[in-house]
Amino acid sequence: IGETVVTQALWKAVMGNNPSRFKGENLPVESISWHDCKAFISKLNALTGKNFRMPTEAEWEYAARGGSKSRGYKYSGSNRLGDVAWYEDNSGGKTHEVGYKRPNELGLYDMSGNVWEWCSDWYGAYSSASQTNPKGPDSGTYRVFRGGCRFNFARYCRCSDRNYNDPDERGNGDGLRLCLFDNEESEPSSDIPIVKTYSANGVSFDMIKVEGGTFTMGATPEQGVD
Repeated sequence: IGETVVTQALWKAVMGNNPSRFKGENLPVESISWHDCKAFISKLNALTGKNFRMPTEAEWEYAARGGSKSRGYKYSGSNRLGDVAWYEDNSGGKTHEVGYKRPNELGLYDMSGNVWEWCSDWYGAYSSASQTNPKGPDSGTYRVFRGGCRFNFARYCRCSDRNYNDPDERGNGDGLRLCLFDNEESEPSSDIPIVKTYSANGVSFDMIKVEGGTFTMGATPEQGVD
């Protein structure tokens, strides 16, 4: 999964435009719809020969919680939101450069706050049954996004919080994090994040390997119910 959300530099290298309200090469791209993300990924895959995609909601939450290295934090990487996120109390109403705050247990930055992150799923109720790699409903009206953004209160930045929007909507709090299934030979598990670097039209970006595992989606009683 992407070490950071997609930056404006990478979006411009692939798409040739920058729809963001707040401009800066290392700022997260925002003001993008779910369908815009699909178009971006299609072009990125053509450039790289890879199969990047949006994460599913389950993949996103598993990574935000720290995967198999999770310490059970309420937010991605800490119980102190200001350590890991730009949100309503500290953002000054604008986005900030990616990778500035502390990463989570997997080495992922900004999974809480800064911009919402589109997921591939249609929005729908969770199943009460155990599932393997759930991908959400087969159809729906809204697409899921996760993580909270620069103008949200703390509750929206919890790992467990769910939100959704029309897939055509281009909110200036809406961004994207890439996911990639890599079936190359696995490196041994390590406490140090395993990073792979890719590039598109001269702009590099890093992906971090996430080991598989199990978890329960949704909030604990202490965190509230979503």
